[in-house]
Amino acid sequence: MTGARLFRFIPPEASSVAPRVDRLVLILLCCSILIVLAVFTLIIYFAIRYRNGAKTDRSHIIHNSTPIEIGWTVATSVVFFCFFGMGLATYYDDFRPPANAMDIFVVGKQWMWKTQHPDGRREINQLHLPVGQEVRLSMISEDVIHDFFIPAFRIKKDVLPGRYTEMTFMPTKPGVYHLFCSQYCGPFHANMVGQIIVMNAPDYQRWLAETAQPPMAREGQALFRERGCVACHQPGGRGPQLAGLPGRFVHLSDGSTLVADDSYIRESIVAPATKIVAGYDPIMPTFQGQLSEQQIQSLIEYIKSLGIEEQERTHT
Repeated sequence: MTGARLFRFIPPEASSVAPRVDRLVLILLCCSILIVLAVFTLIIYFAIRYRNGAKTDRSHIIHNSTPIEIGWTVATSVVFFCFFGMGLATYYDDFRPPANAMDIFVVGKQWMWKTQHPDGRREINQLHLPVGQEVRLSMISEDVIHDFFIPAFRIKKDVLPGRYTEMTFMPTKPGVYHLFCSQYCGPFHANMVGQIIVMNAPDYQRWLAETAQPPMAREGQALFRERGCVACHQPGGRGPQLAGLPGRFVHLSDGSTLVADDSYIRESIVAPATKIVAGYDPIMPTFQGQLSEQQIQSLIEYIKSLGIEEQERTHT
């Protein structure tokens, strides 16, 4: 192992986000160093020039100066908004979900990471990804707050119980990278680590062929029938129709309107009385504590597949 690897100043830049984050941090660091040097230089200069007993003219003491105060305020405000604009541009360009992103589901649990691909492949404390492919992680916790952190990708985000959070990135270099939980989550927090394995396209396709599993939508369909959901959520049933629901505007009984995203669908499964669809009675039982987060994600994938089937029937 070379000295450069032993004493690497920063981790490798292995994602599309990393170079922009590093550039912003470097600019902030350099500006901070310049400001510190300027302040301490002035402190030392004035301490020597106006030391006790020095023969220095002290007759022109400035008590108030409006131009200096305005200039200082404007200058610092301009610098602040420049930094803010750079940070905003980095966040907007690198963290908005692209349309062609590969969806990966992540569940944090004391003390492990469980990941699942839409085609059904499941991993524990590992995540295999192809290089050059946009990825969108949909994350939730089964117990306490965790934090999904990949230093080489320069990304980290809280993983919360009861609510989905998203993270978007594109791996740019094949390799094996560290995955940490950077939020203290209990006595074995230090053991909640894993690996992000970025592979070239042929190697990734080979891995897919070797680890084939039933798709999440198929698992969700089995749960949908097993839990009796089909009795109400079918044409002519007592519940709202689910085909084409994801991404659609939903009108609620209290007069409000919302978009049916993953969080809304999850809430409708575990706490159906919270938001009642207009025109329907609050008769759906709760499944709180009866389904794991992975099972809920499979149900959501099945509901999304109903929308695809509906579109295919419409265009045929």
